[in-house]
Amino acid sequence: MTDTPANSEHRFRPRSIHPIKVGQVVIFSAEKRIRESAELLMEVMPWLNVEVLREPRAVNEYETDLPLAFILDDTALPVVDTDAIRGNNPGCVIVLLTANTFLQSSAPRPSRERFPFSASADLVFAYDSDTCAPHLIVPAAVRAVEDLINIRRSGHMKRFVFLVVDDEPRWVSQFLPVLYNIIGQRAAVMIARTFEEALTFLFGTDDEATIEHPDSTIAGQGDDVVFLITDLVFPRKNELDSDSCRDLIRLITQRYPRIPIVIASKADDAEAFRDDFYILPKGDPGSLTELKDHIHDYSGIGDFLIIDDGNNVLYRITSIHELHDVLCLAEEESPEGLKILDILEVYGQRDAFSTWLYMHSYRELGDIIRPDRSQGLQLISFLKEHIAKEIERLDRTPLIIGSEYVYTLHDLVETLQSVPQEVIQKLADSDVISSWLDWQGYTLLAEEVRPIHGIGENLREAITTVIDRWIRDYRIEDLSG
Repeated sequence: MTDTPANSEHRFRPRSIHPIKVGQVVIFSAEKRIRESAELLMEVMPWLNVEVLREPRAVNEYETDLPLAFILDDTALPVVDTDAIRGNNPGCVIVLLTANTFLQSSAPRPSRERFPFSASADLVFAYDSDTCAPHLIVPAAVRAVEDLINIRRSGHMKRFVFLVVDDEPRWVSQFLPVLYNIIGQRAAVMIARTFEEALTFLFGTDDEATIEHPDSTIAGQGDDVVFLITDLVFPRKNELDSDSCRDLIRLITQRYPRIPIVIASKADDAEAFRDDFYILPKGDPGSLTELKDHIHDYSGIGDFLIIDDGNNVLYRITSIHELHDVLCLAEEESPEGLKILDILEVYGQRDAFSTWLYMHSYRELGDIIRPDRSQGLQLISFLKEHIAKEIERLDRTPLIIGSEYVYTLHDLVETLQSVPQEVIQKLADSDVISSWLDWQGYTLLAEEVRPIHGIGENLREAITTVIDRWIRDYRIEDLSG
């Protein structure tokens, strides 16, 4: 470790998915468990200021300059003035947490017809005493608010979005905490409840004829979507439509064939898609574990998989060094080399390389590779050249913590033990430490560090303990000298 950049040619710059952080959460609820979630929120998201209000008037008159989330339940939302709330806090997001079984399992139109107050919420989630308990869904709901705020206000930024299309809040509420645990700060989640909402987000219009025209200009954010999880049936023109999923997939595969698609359904009709897409049996025991494994393998978040036409995994690449080795193999004039070359050509057309690199914090390298449309050996040569340059940078690019320059795991532990705890908290809150570890090739270690949040000495101890164990278990030597 050194306090000068004498050995450094570069500086590690983590990719920011959330330039806007929710700073304030207001909870107004008759449900005790929702009110008690305030303490949990401040523990898992220590950058938040959380207030629990007791009177509708206090909610209606509440004002702050901070990005703001209102958490309200079925009892609270009908008695507040949401127009006044939004007038006092432009850009705020109002969340309804509902225990009402009809609202939990219904599409937007029947929900609003039977319970008009639900129309005033920006996001609707379910809660209960089991899989959607408040301590699970409230932190995920706040994170969904942060995603929505950043998507609305920072549409020009390159980001990575998991698009979820499902009209019923209950299942989304069950798996959203799982999804956020997987992706950390590496991607955002956008929730659409109707066919029109999904099309508008993807293409900037819900006019299918415009989208299908090959020369039409796409004004939506489909270029940012890295994964689609969709129900089999959801509303189109305010009515449940059995063809909505089929038509959405058709439009996406025409314009964005690179996007992996999961169909979440137990209906028999889903079997018609099994040859082309992953079918998730919604609600089955273990289905969320299946979803986690699939996301790791196909979104770019986990290993880089080389898969042949028979869906056999030929290589499971865990680091940029291993990716370089496979590229070298693809240059060989051998049956294996030619087979890999054919596969990698398709990967290049679908932006698989840049997506994986972005997800593993190789932001600048992803920017270089993504526009390239080379083929054959020219593609392999291009990738090898720039990946080799990135590998050369690894030992010369520190993680800067305060005035300290960190090059190794030993440096990292030593620095974390000496810097003020508020510095560590800021790094943990933005996934900077885990991003640097991922970039350095310690992907599994990054996965362990990423969920660790908190305040004070407990945070310092939790992170350093995990890293120390890695150094000990893997016998990693201190090569900083």
